[in-house]
Amino acid sequence: MSPLQGKSALVTGGAERIGRAIALALAAAGARVAITYLHSERAARSLVRDLERQHVNATALKCDVCNPADVRKAAKRVLHEFGGLDVLVNNAGFYESALLESLTPQQWDRMFHTNTRGPFLVAQALAPALRERKGRIINLGSLGGVRPWSSHAHYCVSKAALHMLTLVMAKALAPAIAVNAVAPGMIETGGKTSARQLAELAAKTPLRRNGSPAEVAEAVLFFATASHFITGQILCVDGGLGLAT
Repeated sequence: MSPLQGKSALVTGGAERIGRAIALALAAAGARVAITYLHSERAARSLVRDLERQHVNATALKCDVCNPADVRKAAKRVLHEFGGLDVLVNNAGFYESALLESLTPQQWDRMFHTNTRGPFLVAQALAPALRERKGRIINLGSLGGVRPWSSHAHYCVSKAALHMLTLVMAKALAPAIAVNAVAPGMIETGGKTSARQLAELAAKTPLRRNGSPAEVAEAVLFFATASHFITGQILCVDGGLGLAT
């Protein structure tokens, strides 16, 4: 079964970690896949080579999703390459810890530029093309946008804003475009989180483990292939962690 056969998808920040897993899942479902990257050119090129070896039409574009000119250029190239777009996954994001008392305005602005301004700019640029094909937008939110984490104020508020943007876009872009969000909990991506922290979070999670990028990708694939009647939803993929925090 290839539910996305003949379809085209764009994954922002798709070179590594969760973005890579999403790109691979969409390609496995039959889609042509474009990804954007900012600093991870080597990983982006490697992913494209991997996809091409699987006979997937794939491309990687350097793009700062916070920059309107960059976004317009990338959108133009994707549409030229694929002739249209069916699925947009706003995955590019930024994450860091910071105590509220020491949080700087620069840190606050950087977080919102990437996590909220970026998805807005990309969706705005590609909305006309998605409308033509009755497409889908899937935003990558976070459990932090649903639950307050005291050492991540700017991150949590930026993701809460993205969740609200998802709901607004679901109304504003209806009836042609379905817009939903996936909100991951603790996902093991090989990042800087210590083994002790990972173990502590797994112990708090009702399913007693942390998630994987592939499990987030499954939720994205659901929204990319499910009934177009599903819109304005935020799906937590957290093993139940939100029930305990």
